This record gives sequence, C-alpha cells and structure tokens, in this order.
Amino acid sequence: MKVELIVIDSFGIGEMPDANQFGDEGSNTYLNTYKKTGVKLNNLARLGLNSIDGVNLEHEQVVGSFARLQEKTFAKDTTAGHYEMCGLVLKNPYPTFPNGFDQGLLDLLKEKLGVEFLGNKVASGTEIIKELGDEHLRTHKPIAYTSADSVFQIATHIDVYPLEKLYELCQKVRDIFGPDSKYNFGRVIARPFATNDKGEFYRLEARKDYALNPPALTLIDKLNANKFDTVCIGKIEDIFNFRGISESNHTKNNHDGLHAIIETTKRRDINGLVFANLNDTDMLYGHRNNYVGYADALKEIDEHIPEIVENLDDDDILLITGDHGCDPTTPSTDHSREYVPLVIYGKKLKNNINFGTILGFDIINKSILDLFGIETHEDSIFRKLK
Repeated sequence: MKVELIVIDSFGIGEMPDANQFGDEGSNTYLNTYKKTGVKLNNLARLGLNSIDGVNLEHEQVVGSFARLQEKTFAKDTTAGHYEMCGLVLKNPYPTFPNGFDQGLLDLLKEKLGVEFLGNKVASGTEIIKELGDEHLRTHKPIAYTSADSVFQIATHIDVYPLEKLYELCQKVRDIFGPDSKYNFGRVIARPFATNDKGEFYRLEARKDYALNPPALTLIDKLNANKFDTVCIGKIEDIFNFRGISESNHTKNNHDGLHAIIETTKRRDINGLVFANLNDTDMLYGHRNNYVGYADALKEIDEHIPEIVENLDDDDILLITGDHGCDPTTPSTDHSREYVPLVIYGKKLKNNINFGTILGFDIINKSILDLFGIETHEDSIFRKLK
C-alpha cells in the first residue's frame, strides 16, 4: 500500500483570516487565475477541488473527498508548509527578509569570507540577473537576494564563479548560519547563470539547495524508521535535507515530475509514501505574475490526473494539496497567506465527503501515520472514509 502525496507548489484557494498581517488581502491563487483565464480543471474538479468551501465552481460527479486546510504556522513559505504537512508546526518560523538582509548579516559574511554582495533585496531570480548581471561581471561580487521564503539566494555567472566555486561559497554561508544562528534561514540556494548568443543572461539548471535539518522528527523520519518506503520527487529532498528519504528523484520541472509520479503509481514494490512537489506553478509563473503560464501549468497537471488515478493499486490513496499561495494576478510577486486544497481519492474510500475547513496542514501527517499504524490519531481523515 502506498500514499501518493502531491504538492502543487503555491496552489492557494483564498486568503486566510490573518492574511492582512502579511499584506495579502484579496489573494486567491486559484479563483483569481480562473477569473483571468477561464482555466478548467475538470479532472481535479472530479476529485473534489471545485466543491471545496470557498471555491464552489461548477463540477460534474465527484469521485473523491475534499477539505480546505488552514495553516497553523505563522508563515507562508515552502519550508513551513511542507514541515507542517509532515507534522512539524514551527513555533518560531525561519526568518524572512522582506526588506533585504540585515546589515549585521552581510558584515559577518564580509568578515568571515571576505565577500561583498550585490543586490540584497527581495527579487525575482530572472529579473535580478538582468538588473545586476553586468555589474557582477565587472566587480565579481556575487548577487544576493531573497523572497517570501526563508532563503539566501546567491547568483553568479558561470564565467566568474565555476559551479564548484559557487557551491563552495553557498556551503560556507550555510555553515556560518546554522540552526543556532540568529540568521538561521531555511535554505541557501545556488543560482548559477550564463549568457546566451544574444548577450542575454539566463539561469542554468544547476541550482543547488543547502538546507537545515528539520528541528524535530517528521512524517518522513517516522515512516523510514518503521521500515516504510519514503520515495520523494522534485525538491522534497532539498526541503528535508535528504533526511529519512529512502529514494529520491530530483526532477527539473513539472513535465518530468508528473511522469515520475505516474511511474511510481505503476510500481507494486513501494510500501509507504510517495511525496512529490510540482514547482513550476510557483517558480516559473507565480513569482513572475504570469497568470496565463500558471493556468497552463495547472492544466498540464490536470491532464495527467486520469493516468495517475487509473494506475493506483486498489489499496493506494492519492492526496493532492498545496503549501501556500502565490497569486499571479496581484501586484505582489511573493507568496500569499492562503488556505490550500486537499483532495483525497482511493478506490476503496468513500467519495464526495466534504470535511469543511480543517485547522492544520498536519492533518496529513496524522492521517498517514494512523493509516500505517505508527501512531493513533482519531481525527485521521481516512478513518472517516472507510
């Protein structure tokens, strides 16, 4: 038996009650994208997406069950969202830097590494290399920037910093800002770029993440310790720093990720969790306010749902959710504080059950641990679907 847990990165379905504290009033990644593009996700709707409280779009017969999840962690970033769905609710989320990095942080890097950085602001990775790429080539200073995530991103040109040199720099920054540091941000990310034949800068597919170990045991750890498989697809390995993962496929994009997911549904040797992140919605479109691209990415996912469903074994369960919002129709290019969907499908499970709004992404953790007999959780969604 396996649970296929698919995270559509940044797939929010409406502002949470405290969205005003994040400046995210009016954000609704799914509905606002739908209003702009008319995108129809018929297969996800059939699983229950359009029946979720607050969505309420047209749909045909529903064969899955569904809920709206409200995050407990006071955050709206990738790490916090994935941690929470794996049972780790951060009391003190990793720091973010909406106004750029503190001067003390940059001074410490200059003191320890002798490196000065350009940039130092919240920015799109493609835009900041357009803005500062020439200055970087002239000065050889790395470009540092951040986002709504707790990240320190370092962009360097391949002609100035060969990959290994960039990776070495990122590892040194990670070592300085560990779990006990004042600046214990979630990830340091290497973002190499190059120049094309037209003289334009473009990012290379050689990104590398340097994460912290989760500060407590997660769903992945507990499954692994109990001899269940933990197969991860996409950037899951980066988020959890490889801990507890028995098999990983670091796919580069949604196309590859979807095909990797389908291959796992066909496998009968997996007993445990398949945990996948589909990141194009967030990285390529949400942060760039490209709602047409966002809609197309959702449509691509939707088109693969029938093949995923038909290849599930009789006892397998499919869960599809999000980790935060990133509304491409609002002026902001950052994440948004939103509810996320949860659709549930299994050939032996009851269908068309509306769980309403559930407090905590960690209901996913509780339900899976209860399903595999590792922990007892009376509020497991699967108990109510048998």
